Amino acid sequence: MDLILPTEIVTHIFLSLPTVTSALSLASTCRSFHAIFHSSKRLLILKHSAEIEFGPLDDIEQLVTHNASQPAHFHREVPLSDALIRQLIKAGHVATQWEDIYMYRKWKHDYVARRLLSTSERFKLRRATYRLWLFDRAFHNIAHVRYARARLEVVRERAALLHNYTTSELAEMLDVHAIIRDVVANDLCPSNGRLRRKYQARYPETTNQPLFSIHLNYPPTASRFIASDSQYHNSSVASSKYHAQQQRWQESSTHTAEFGLEGWGDDIGHYYIVEDMMKLDPEQILYLREHSPAKSQVEAYVADMGMWFENNGETFSETLAFVIKQRGGEIEELKAAVEAEEFGVAVSD
Repeated sequence: MDLILPTEIVTHIFLSLPTVTSALSLASTCRSFHAIFHSSKRLLILKHSAEIEFGPLDDIEQLVTHNASQPAHFHREVPLSDALIRQLIKAGHVATQWEDIYMYRKWKHDYVARRLLSTSERFKLRRATYRLWLFDRAFHNIAHVRYARARLEVVRERAALLHNYTTSELAEMLDVHAIIRDVVANDLCPSNGRLRRKYQARYPETTNQPLFSIHLNYPPTASRFIASDSQYHNSSVASSKYHAQQQRWQESSTHTAEFGLEGWGDDIGHYYIVEDMMKLDPEQILYLREHSPAKSQVEAYVADMGMWFENNGETFSETLAFVIKQRGGEIEELKAAVEAEEFGVAVSD
């Protein structure tokens, strides 16, 4: 039996729901709710729920509507549509995954201080993620090669985007950027030293040590597993290949020599590899973290991006330093303030 309520009240209920899933679930409870949801207010309801769950939507809109025909720092107005809503939700799901990662990485050495993020902190983290993602999309691509990165006009173009944000908002981006770097350096591209410590912790009784290659095979010369666009999104083909490769990797990792092959070098060599990998956007990094446990898979993914990616580190850090200096500050002071939790996403009391 359908529940009869005035349309205005039902619409108000829909607009009070905190998630897109809850709005869709309510719409499926009865015919009258279904009819109201699928009226002219459907897109408005979905956008309102998405704003609460994934907001700020304006920053996602700037991300998903960016293209090379317009400078990244220009603000774009976007008409509401089904296609836009789907893109907003897709990007929002990526940002919410970084919320969970942030809590563990931010306080990984200070377990006592670890806590859940507040609603406002989650909002700031998502906002910083979308803005870093926009920077990646705009300036970490084939059009921005290594030899042109230091040109003043190119630096100013990158700086124009960061000048859209306040210094406290830039500190939030720096905070999230450090968390992403930690994931890249320790999960995607672990150093030889990290793997050596991991091996010793796993096999404390053994006297053998993992053997690391002094010649890093980056990028790979042979084609390995590369997920195409059709495989990227929940494909059984990619899933089966991933699980097969994962099983083989887990089996082979018990052997000392093959365990060492997963290392990405140490010191300077590892630093530059991480710099290169930081050009990947938050979605790509999550994908590799979840679906590419073997070094060869990460190498293959990067090789498919083209030669521009090699030896061409990320430019967010140097651009941020340029902007902070223009504002009369020092980047090292801002970094110290973020580490001390005086600025950033999670600010201590």
